[in-house]
Amino acid sequence: MTQVGERAGYGSYGEALGALREAQKSAKGVSLYSRYVNRPAGRVLAAGAYRAGLTPNQVTGVSAAFSFAGIGALAALPPSWPLAFAVYAALAVGFAFDSADGQLARLRKESSAAGEWLDHVVDCAKITALHAAVLVAFFRFFDLPDPAWLLLPLGFQFAAVVIFFGGLLTDKLKPRPAPGAPRPAPSALRAVALLPVDYGVFCAVFLLLGSETAFRTGYAVLAAVHAAFLVAFCVKWFRELSAPRPPS
Repeated sequence: MTQVGERAGYGSYGEALGALREAQKSAKGVSLYSRYVNRPAGRVLAAGAYRAGLTPNQVTGVSAAFSFAGIGALAALPPSWPLAFAVYAALAVGFAFDSADGQLARLRKESSAAGEWLDHVVDCAKITALHAAVLVAFFRFFDLPDPAWLLLPLGFQFAAVVIFFGGLLTDKLKPRPAPGAPRPAPSALRAVALLPVDYGVFCAVFLLLGSETAFRTGYAVLAAVHAAFLVAFCVKWFRELSAPRPPS
């Protein structure tokens, strides 16, 4: 049977990887982690998935499997350094496969509304479940100094979900640039500023799970940062969508 790569003209892993490098989305509005770590990792995984004959939706399923394995372990097991590494690894690998599914779709020229819907639903479920798992872990395993700490994952979940949905909806509602219009150069300063709200950076806080105090502190700091970014993003997005649009 002819392999997928051969049917599409990419007969080797190297050729598929090279084609993926040429088919990257704009880096505008992307943090340094996603630009230099997660996207390149996803590119490697996408090339491997391409040669293995996987579909983009199957890669989305692999991403979900890794992510929810880490989330389940977080809720089911008491904090420890081995658990910290395992949860981080599962979440980070799941995030890399989350980048790979879209890259694979572009390489196979199989982008679809259904595939995009599945990807976003899995992302939303992952974000919601992860903070719920932190709440469960706090309740079951942590020696909290005050019960009010149980409210923190709820607040973080609220900020993270609204940022995800608000950014997604803004991107859909903003007018598209004219075909052939030059892409604006990505801002290095913005890429650095976005690091605190990058999901890959958030995953790193679970490396602190071996110490309850360190994890609570790191999680609380990121929660406060997300709350501040939520306000800033909402103001920015509303202004962008309120701006007069040129006549079509």
